Amino acid sequence: MTGLWVAGLMSGTSLDGIDAALLRVDGTGPGDFRWEVEGFETFPYSSAQRELLRNAVEGRARTAELARLHAYLGEWFAGALLALLDRLEVAAEEVAVVGSHGQTVRHDPPRGSERGVSLQLADPATVAERTGIAVVSDFRARDLAAGGHGAPLVPRADLLLFQVSGRGRALQNLGGMANVTWLPPSGRPEEIVGFDTGPGVALLDEAARRATGGEWDRDRDGALARKGTVDRDLLDRLLSDPFFQEAPPRSTGRERFGPALVDRVAGHLPEGDPEAWHDVLATFTALTARSVGDAYRKWVNDLGVDEVVLVGGGSRNPALVEALRRELKGLPVREGEVLGMDPDAREAAAFAVLAWCHLKGLPGNVPGATGAEGERVLGSYTPP
Repeated sequence: MTGLWVAGLMSGTSLDGIDAALLRVDGTGPGDFRWEVEGFETFPYSSAQRELLRNAVEGRARTAELARLHAYLGEWFAGALLALLDRLEVAAEEVAVVGSHGQTVRHDPPRGSERGVSLQLADPATVAERTGIAVVSDFRARDLAAGGHGAPLVPRADLLLFQVSGRGRALQNLGGMANVTWLPPSGRPEEIVGFDTGPGVALLDEAARRATGGEWDRDRDGALARKGTVDRDLLDRLLSDPFFQEAPPRSTGRERFGPALVDRVAGHLPEGDPEAWHDVLATFTALTARSVGDAYRKWVNDLGVDEVVLVGGGSRNPALVEALRRELKGLPVREGEVLGMDPDAREAAAFAVLAWCHLKGLPGNVPGATGAEGERVLGSYTPP
């Protein structure tokens, strides 16, 4: 296959590590777009790196620490990309561009007349300097400036990569936050539906960390949730959050469904009862599944869903997947491998494609998903 090498770099709200993908893409636009994945790898964060990130996203980092983390992340992102290229035996000068999403440390969606803001760290100049590759970054800013949420941004790339003619396909991401992209059978971008359904695994990860005294950074295989019982009163209180009644476009983050919420729940737990955390994990698992199910019943099912494809870290949590299958009863739920790439590569691949769109002068957002005033070319370009 001819065309351009394009790379994508992504670090999600679950703070697992840096996802790096290399794609070969060809075409002049959506009509003749072709792709293949040359390689993908996740570079896990060390415990020290994860602690720096957690301090930032939880609002404990001071200005000087955020500035330094911005530079550190640039170095880490560059190192991840160079390691992937070395493994694939692809020279950096052969890569046309890298789309670098960075690490979100703050996301506040629009509220009434107040515009939204979103901040991603990972210095693009450092990535360009260390790799010698042009970088497109800061993808969310233009959509936010146009009145949108700056999220979700993957639907346009999802359409190019995964749409199947004649089939309504829902991609359900279970990352730190959970979001859905519904791809229309027609392939028309204006018909795409995409929005955040609510929490993914961020609450589960935080609760597992506290339940195990920091030994686990996630609920491995849903083992802790399986030991517990869903607290129906707590679940009802969590589901009463106004977010779940908001009609799309909508987005959310760890500011709403993160450590602060876990703190509030923990304040009602009996002291000296570690098993109480098992009930919390069972309840958080039910919350994620129920919020996805409710969102589909309100805004997705009537569109026509031929299949639901699960992606993201939560798709490897059997307890969560089982709960989700119950909520989506009647819909074919499939594993991410049906996409034709490692499902973990989906978001990094998406930002590689959005960088390609930037080079081609093509819009990267879907106004129906983000709420922006119109289509916009996304990202800022840093030359090699």
